[in-house]
Amino acid sequence: MGVEMCASRLLAPYFGNSLPVWGVVIGLLLAYLAVGSALGGRLADRQPEAALLYRTTAWAGFTIGLVPLVAQPILRYAVAAFSHYRAGPVLGSLVGILALFAVPVVLLGCISPFAVRLCVERASSSGHAAGRIYALSTAGSLVGTFTTVFLLIPNVGTRRTILTISVSVLLIAIVGLFQDGRRKAFPHLLLLVAILALQFLPLGAIKRTEGLIHETDSAYNYIQVIQQEEETVLKLNEGEGIQSTYTPDKVLTGYFYDYFLLAPFFRRREHHSPVDSLCVIGLAAGTTARQYSAAFGFIRIDGVEIDPAVVDAGQRYFDMNLPNLEIIVEDGRYFLAHSQRQYDVILVDAYNPPYIPFQLTTSEFFREVKDHLTLDGVLAINVARTETDHGLVNAVASTLHTVYPSVYVVDTLANLNSIVLASRQPTTLHAVEGRLDGQSGPILTDVVERATGRIRKFTEPTGEPLTDDRAPIEQMVHAMVWRYFLGEPIEEVYE
Repeated sequence: MGVEMCASRLLAPYFGNSLPVWGVVIGLLLAYLAVGSALGGRLADRQPEAALLYRTTAWAGFTIGLVPLVAQPILRYAVAAFSHYRAGPVLGSLVGILALFAVPVVLLGCISPFAVRLCVERASSSGHAAGRIYALSTAGSLVGTFTTVFLLIPNVGTRRTILTISVSVLLIAIVGLFQDGRRKAFPHLLLLVAILALQFLPLGAIKRTEGLIHETDSAYNYIQVIQQEEETVLKLNEGEGIQSTYTPDKVLTGYFYDYFLLAPFFRRREHHSPVDSLCVIGLAAGTTARQYSAAFGFIRIDGVEIDPAVVDAGQRYFDMNLPNLEIIVEDGRYFLAHSQRQYDVILVDAYNPPYIPFQLTTSEFFREVKDHLTLDGVLAINVARTETDHGLVNAVASTLHTVYPSVYVVDTLANLNSIVLASRQPTTLHAVEGRLDGQSGPILTDVVERATGRIRKFTEPTGEPLTDDRAPIEQMVHAMVWRYFLGEPIEEVYE
């Protein structure tokens, strides 16, 4: 299980950690374990010796330790080979798992049936022996999962976690061989020495990227901070999307973030201040919080970000140190469910590219958000699209329409994104456009000019609303990407 967790993290910088990629990881590793179980059973019947079991375990540990050394060139090749295919992430991750983990996981799969064979003294005790071995195996899986996820990867990174697993397996095998005779153990001590010596080789960056100034593995993401001339950008996992951007002395970014500044003007009534309180779910490195502070002054902002390592990167590289910003390191939906605060505007930008977490798109979540809006509050959510395919946008907007009286869509000018907005009070497009036209100042007038003619009121819901029980977000995104690359005529994604 520790190897499985590390496999997904090795793939994430290149192919993401979407459901299909996880499916490849779990499916192939299970297949390898099945092959190993069959081979281990045969070996045990032909040569039921403890020394052979320990040697097999030692080689499994050794080949695990080689994975970080060969991962980067193999995964870079897989990315290059399949980048032009619509199923590139799935095919590339398939090749990566085939190349990196076939040998070690097959060898690990040999261990359980071999151990059962050695423990069976007579037919009448075979069930008891098998039960003890599989109970111990399950307990080991729990330790491997929890230790890897909660202790090792967040603190020492994926590559050193794999080394720890490798050395642990080798040590167990060597102890067993020592009990069977020192001569048998000595050659396998050399395997341990070789693995430890190889760790002194310079591995370089986890993923080589031009302009890279910071990278790290966290419990949630592979994180990159990249310098592009004067602009600093934050990228997560495979790096296909930008999660935050920062340019000193510059407020607007040219990206979809700018359009979030329009949200306060979708409130029903005129206010002395367009917005006095803001909650950002998916704070990342604080791009939107900085923009709101620059455009609307010293307003109360709560920024919710699930990954503390992202917060750390934001504070170190993106000047995310606003005095009016309170940072909450927590899951966005959990935060709202346990908070009593209300806001004039709530923004949702919690992408795990290219997916929105499904639990942030459902009618149940939107009702939770509504309870945390002031009487005249507005929700705005960033949703992906293509130039011709608004299937995901329509699904989210249709779901919002079941909870809020007025829903709007703003198609951004230069990005494949739309901002879907919902107001707690009924509003009209004419009134919204009137408030936007009345804005002055370079920041807001620039965004209003870009949004002119791109705002529409959503009045025709389609399909069933997304719910906690059924929200096929990933399938909708896959269908959208599929048609984008095929150039097929667009049909409604969500039915």
